[in-house]
Amino acid sequence: MDPMSAGPEEHGRDEDRRPGFPERRPQRREAITPALASPAGGGAGGAPVRTTELVSGDLLITVNPVDGSEIEPCTPGRRPGRPERRGPRERAALQRAGRPSVPPGPAAPALPLLEREAEHDQLVELLGQGRSARLLGVPGSGRTALLDAVAARCGTLAPDGLIRLNGYRRTATELLHDLYTVVFHSEGEHRPDRAELRARVAEVGAVVVVDDLELGGEALDDLLSATPECAFLFAVSPEVSAPSPGAAVVDVLLAGLGRAASLELLERAAGRPLSEVERNWAGDLWFESEGLPLRFVQAGALLRQRDQLRRDPQVFDEFEAFAKPSGPTATGTTAETAFDPAFDGAPGTEGTYDIPLPTLGEGAAPAALLASRLSESARATLRFAVALGGEVPHQAHLPALVGDTHADAALGELMSCALLSPVGARYRLAPGVLTQLRAAGYADDAVRDARSAAEHYTWWTGHPSVTPQRITAEADAVLASMGPLLPEAADTALRLARSAAPALLAGLRWSAWEKALRAGQSAARAAGEVAEEAYFHHELGVLALCAGNLDRARAELEASIGMRGVVADRSGTVAGRRALALVSDLERGVTPVAAIAPPPQPAGAPVTQPTPIVAALPSRSAEPPLRQQPVRITQVPARAATGRRLLGGARRNVVAAGAGAVLAAVMGTVVGLGLTSGNGSQGTDHTATERSDGDGDALPPQEPAGGSSSAGTHAPAGRGSAAGAPAPSASGSSGVSGAPSSPGAGSPSGGTPQGPSDSGQAGHGPGSPSHSGGQAPSSPGGTGSGGSPGGPTSPPPSSPDDPTSPPSSPGSPTSPPPSSPDDPTSPPSSPDSPTSPTPSGDGSGSAQSASVTVSQPTS
Repeated sequence: MDPMSAGPEEHGRDEDRRPGFPERRPQRREAITPALASPAGGGAGGAPVRTTELVSGDLLITVNPVDGSEIEPCTPGRRPGRPERRGPRERAALQRAGRPSVPPGPAAPALPLLEREAEHDQLVELLGQGRSARLLGVPGSGRTALLDAVAARCGTLAPDGLIRLNGYRRTATELLHDLYTVVFHSEGEHRPDRAELRARVAEVGAVVVVDDLELGGEALDDLLSATPECAFLFAVSPEVSAPSPGAAVVDVLLAGLGRAASLELLERAAGRPLSEVERNWAGDLWFESEGLPLRFVQAGALLRQRDQLRRDPQVFDEFEAFAKPSGPTATGTTAETAFDPAFDGAPGTEGTYDIPLPTLGEGAAPAALLASRLSESARATLRFAVALGGEVPHQAHLPALVGDTHADAALGELMSCALLSPVGARYRLAPGVLTQLRAAGYADDAVRDARSAAEHYTWWTGHPSVTPQRITAEADAVLASMGPLLPEAADTALRLARSAAPALLAGLRWSAWEKALRAGQSAARAAGEVAEEAYFHHELGVLALCAGNLDRARAELEASIGMRGVVADRSGTVAGRRALALVSDLERGVTPVAAIAPPPQPAGAPVTQPTPIVAALPSRSAEPPLRQQPVRITQVPARAATGRRLLGGARRNVVAAGAGAVLAAVMGTVVGLGLTSGNGSQGTDHTATERSDGDGDALPPQEPAGGSSSAGTHAPAGRGSAAGAPAPSASGSSGVSGAPSSPGAGSPSGGTPQGPSDSGQAGHGPGSPSHSGGQAPSSPGGTGSGGSPGGPTSPPPSSPDDPTSPPSSPGSPTSPPPSSPDDPTSPPSSPDSPTSPTPSGDGSGSAQSASVTVSQPTS
């Protein structure tokens, strides 16, 4: 259902109207308003929110009613192309759409333009010469009628024709944007920035007629300098400041009408010739109003109402103009009529009514008297207009506001009485009418009427069928309904601002958007809503950023981020920080990356694909090649392991790694104890380089005690087998230390080592080399025994070609036999093979590299 049109359920019935309730208030919509206008996208009702994307200069704005608008650099593909000029027919259609619609109801009589020929010819001549002019006249002096007459003569003077704009509550920037919209057409929702706007409007050559202009001084100079090819005709009031002397704008004064012209205008408005009494009354009115045309048009409406009363005193009863009579009534009448002292004769008189003329005061301020003879819907419309500061709601909203399905005809009644005047595409109260109605008591319930209008507009602006363009056309009435609600009904004003602000942004009416944000910020502060106040701060920051005011944008965004941090609004804080980061980039003069267009590729150039950057990870291919003799088991270097990575392998690998670690620790302890007991049984002869067991078998030289450590100690990655580094421990018959083994393979050859001799016997097996009395030569300069502090007895590392053969002394023709896997006194590996701790079951879970060198048994 379109909310601008009455649905079947909104049509009232005549039998529902009771005599004691002349005013029917619209139904309250609190039940559906939060769902449609909820800041969280209808969080209470689940209704989706509407998001819109628009381009402003080099920035892309995403209208987000929930967390606040998001702003980012616009990619080159999203920018609209060069705007195209509209044709004459398209401009004419756009101009007709900007005029107010003809309201239903009785039409006002057509009135001529009297005593304006001199001003009319002067303005047409100035515009024909390409010069700009200002038409100075008080409100109600007929400025709009004269502009219409001049515009009809100047439609073909310029290449871009005649353009009519409304200057009521418009800034110079908004007028430039309105001019740009009429002349140019852009793809999508696009609002040019200041540089692009001024570049485009400088190309416009047209006669621009601006009614109700409120600009003057430097602002008017800026408007004129931005449009050097346009000739302007401004209608302003005398209190508006004049432009600078160098602006070359001619002022044309519009004075009041003469006595004869005023009487002729009154006759045209009344629709009949005037009697002598009426002419005298009109002369007094001319002297009182100084020939203001509006007063005589309203006086003509008074005379028409008086004529209707004289013909039929009950003519206005069909509009329920009078309540029940509270005073004395005429005797002998068949129907009761209300007593009106301005029109009725003295009480008790018989015969027809003798309706007197209005007094001079009523003729000079006729609004209250004219309204008293209108229908109830027309008077209710006037009450809403007074509550909204003179703004009249669109005729499509009147049935919902007033509570009468035929209330849209009230605008026709008000226009026929000259109580309204057109302003752009809408109507507002005529000059002076607002003050007169307030004095007559029409503002007694202004807060209640404004609240009803705000609740209706909150529902309407949040309705999915209402476009942003329709909301911007009603923006003045929407904004006017917020003012009277502060601070008594701040919550209602807050909901309306929250619902209307995103639509005004999407509709490119940014001056009204800013006013809605300011009003919503004040309402949120009065209501104590910190989260809502943060939203309005964020939107004001986005507005300042689009306008190029970076200092103001930073202040607003920082305030929004701080408030949202207090209420723990995470998504809103993220949106604010993104916008703040863009402000920081613009302050440093950094052009946003997305706003830089890529360089054009030459024709025929091959398309190059980007090369992905892959991090170089260590792999097995980087390791040195494995040798056949001996076999080298090397652990793959990996990144620092974590507990989660270690436990991520298979369970059997974890069990095997743990068993190997325990086995290595036990064997290291046993070997250490054996070495200690062996060192204690040695003599004091420090020149011995080998020890023998009970059978006289020679054993290889023993390593110093400081060179052994527990199997569980890890050496730092990348270090060699220096002093203090752990030596690989044997694991008996299971083969190589560090390889996964079963828990049962704890002792070599099934024997239990009991000392040095037992350890030596353990090496005699089918797969072990035997040593029979051969003595290994000691290294040069090495005279100490295995555990003596005189120096290490183990030979230094051999060359990389033979990591298991210790260097022999110059006098020794033989080299010591290779050590068995069970020998805990094996010499350290070569520098090419760094010593590492016992590897765990999962190679990927270790943070260091490990290398264990095992010599193959020889035959």
